[in-house]
Amino acid sequence: MRRWGAEVKGHLLTGISYMIPIIVAAGICIALGQILGGPNVAEDEGTIPFYLNQIGGWGMGLVVPLFTAAIALSIADRPGFAPGLIMGFISNEIETGFIGGIFGGLLVGYFVLFLKKKLKVPKSMQGLMPVMIIPVLATVVCGLIMILVIGRPVAGLQNSLLDFLASMQGGSRFVAGAIMGAMASFDFGGPVNKTMSLFADGLLVEGVYGPEAVKFLGSMVPPFGITLSFLMTRYKYTKMEKEALKAAFPMGICMITEGVIPIAARDLIRVVTSCSLGSAVGGGLIMLWGVGSPVPHGGMFVVPLMENPIFFVIALLIGSVVTGGLLSLWKPAVKEEDGKLEEMDEEAEDEEIGDLNLTRGVQ
Repeated sequence: MRRWGAEVKGHLLTGISYMIPIIVAAGICIALGQILGGPNVAEDEGTIPFYLNQIGGWGMGLVVPLFTAAIALSIADRPGFAPGLIMGFISNEIETGFIGGIFGGLLVGYFVLFLKKKLKVPKSMQGLMPVMIIPVLATVVCGLIMILVIGRPVAGLQNSLLDFLASMQGGSRFVAGAIMGAMASFDFGGPVNKTMSLFADGLLVEGVYGPEAVKFLGSMVPPFGITLSFLMTRYKYTKMEKEALKAAFPMGICMITEGVIPIAARDLIRVVTSCSLGSAVGGGLIMLWGVGSPVPHGGMFVVPLMENPIFFVIALLIGSVVTGGLLSLWKPAVKEEDGKLEEMDEEAEDEEIGDLNLTRGVQ
């Protein structure tokens, strides 16, 4: 069961990797249209901002179909792509959205695998299997299952989720944002982060931008907060951690959290707790202040395109200060033996490199 779950997760991540470039391109077009044309840009027909907004809207319409097709492609190779694409369009038409796209992609992919293994045809028709027989059968069977069986309950689930998010006020918005923020930074790009990212990207397709902004913040608070802690208490960081921060901070600007992993590995509980609490505070403020991001990636470079970007920067600053302050208080000072051990490791590495170079010279 665990193996199957990991397999499904891999297929979903493949779908996301195909989907993200479209969301980025379409989202930036929508954001530029609204920045240049204002909130009523959709009414200003014939203007450049109007067309930018239209391009972005049409692009967003392709997100679920491509996502569904990519999942089916990952599972069943090329025969799954066409029926997967059609299933994605069906998901849009019956308003099952992103969740329907996940079910549709998995359904098509595994049904196509079943057909490839079980369906036998004469040798003269083998060439038709991947281009006609399998795609047509998968489209007919899976399409009817989606419309008649899966569609209605999934659409109900999707609408209930959107209604719940829209109805949240005050404290409940803060709590939801805090949970999402903590998840976004908990494992620095690992499975928990990916789960929250999948949730945020799905809501982005439906026009809900708040969770996407929380994802941004949760990905940037760890490198910013740890850097702030280093600036306040340099004596608590080893030489190795200082070197790691030289890469982690600029990576954080680009919304890449993985740069802090070498630092977290040396002090896991304190670093993870501090980063999660800082991101929880910042994420709660994001939802409370109505901050939203129409694009899923880009780090600080796309902050001007956000809804209420000033409040995003303030929330990011507060979350980073919370993380940096907690880590500076909890993190112990570097012991003298730790520094000596680090120097010994570096000397050993230098000796290995020298021996390797000498060996190469002899050869």
